[in-house]
Amino acid sequence: MSSQFFAPAKGRIASRLLAVRRPAVGIIACLLAVSLPAMGQTSEALPGNSVESLLEYAKTRNPEFASMRHEADAATDRAASAGTLPDPKFRIELQDITKMGEQGPALSPARVGKTRYLLMQDLPWFGKRELMREAAQYEAEGASGRARGSWADLSSRIKTGYAQLYYIDRNESLTHEILDLMVRLEKIAQVRYGGGLAAQSDAIRAQVEQTDMRNELIALENERRMTEARLNMLLSRPANAPLARPERLRTLPQPVRLDPAALEDRVRGRNPQLFADDAKLKAAEKNRDLAYKNRYPDFTVGVAPMQYGNAIKEWELMVEFNIPIQQSSRRAQEREAEAMVSAARTRREATANQVLSELSENLSGLDAARRTEASITNSLLPQAELTYKSALASYENGKVDFATLLDAQRQIRQARQNQIKAQAEAQARLAEIERLLGEEL
Repeated sequence: MSSQFFAPAKGRIASRLLAVRRPAVGIIACLLAVSLPAMGQTSEALPGNSVESLLEYAKTRNPEFASMRHEADAATDRAASAGTLPDPKFRIELQDITKMGEQGPALSPARVGKTRYLLMQDLPWFGKRELMREAAQYEAEGASGRARGSWADLSSRIKTGYAQLYYIDRNESLTHEILDLMVRLEKIAQVRYGGGLAAQSDAIRAQVEQTDMRNELIALENERRMTEARLNMLLSRPANAPLARPERLRTLPQPVRLDPAALEDRVRGRNPQLFADDAKLKAAEKNRDLAYKNRYPDFTVGVAPMQYGNAIKEWELMVEFNIPIQQSSRRAQEREAEAMVSAARTRREATANQVLSELSENLSGLDAARRTEASITNSLLPQAELTYKSALASYENGKVDFATLLDAQRQIRQARQNQIKAQAEAQARLAEIERLLGEEL
């Protein structure tokens, strides 16, 4: 009887609970609908899914590159003002302020005996202004080249770091895949051991192999964190800031675009460091010519009206020049300028030799990485896969031991790791070539 009495009440309570839950469920659904796209947008906004996203992020945020750009802008503005005439000078001379003692001292031009107004302009020797302007322009070009070199170096480090992160990510995926495979091999070994067809050591070996792979995953995780920290440093982000998973590598240029002779010519004409050294050499040559121009005097010209009372009654003209008789100091300055030209020329030759050597080295490394990947993809990897399949079938039939199966598994794993490594190595070599060129291939 009590159950019949409470049954309608239970029904009413349940209906009220459902009525309360339906709005709550609707609110939760709305919140999820709002939050999930936001979460997706946050994930998409993370840099790192491609090397282009990292480069775009760094170009506007890296402080080192920003400082080099500001220095280049400052040098350009400095060149705009170089070679201009110095500001003229104006002088007022109040003479005979007591009028031969007839009055007390006065400071009004109309009350003194004579007032002299002198306007003067310094004029350097002919050609000095042009040399100063040209030297400053070349120095501005050198600063611009250093800014380009800073970006070339920064972008190369980002590209190399991205390639390393891609290698770590794909290596982790491969290790997880092989780990799952070893779990299945362990089960096969246990089944064969249960049927008396294999020794217990086979299952133990599979377990040891799994432990080694888990330890390798720990090392890869640590390497990933360090690589991400280095990339975040280049992006001017916190060291622990998350990065998106690398999705793809850049397509390598066709071999015809990697002709050594053509690239050598491009490097000579476009390498930022060579460009900066060449500009520095030209600036040193202009400064040397300017040092020789200092053998000639600089002038100062002026005009001076004379005021008596309230009227201008006299005009004076003046010319002043320095006498360059300190020949020992000037000869030392000329020798210094010649030494700076020689140093700039030698430095440019050393830079050219280094750049061309690095270009040859990286072209060879890129070609080797490309051929290694092709050999692994087309030959070694298919052979390793066939060897593994054959070893697995033979082990299941009792024709080979478990050690042979493990060796076959290690061969296929090593081949795939070397394939990923060759891909990352090719990207790193390409990044170095583009750094030397100062532009993308």
